[in-house]
Amino acid sequence: MSDTAAAAASDAEGSAARKGEHAPRRGEEKRGLFARIALFVRQVVAELKKVVRPTRQELVTYTGVVLVFVAVVMAFVTVIDLGLGQLTFLVFG
Repeated sequence: MSDTAAAAASDAEGSAARKGEHAPRRGEEKRGLFARIALFVRQVVAELKKVVRPTRQELVTYTGVVLVFVAVVMAFVTVIDLGLGQLTFLVFG
């Protein structure tokens, strides 16, 4: 696991524990609507900065893997379909 993935996992565990908190903490007043929206936008931007974008070579590799996998699954389903069709024809033919 990469450093950023470990940090994201630990952050996710911490945020899961905080989800049950609805009341503001002592000494902290409830934020207004616009303050909450601004906080949300700041958090979204911070999360987007953590995103690791693939390089061009990685993108080409991943695309190739997906296309090969889809072709293999299509061939498998085709063979199964043709086999079941022939079996049906032999049984009810």
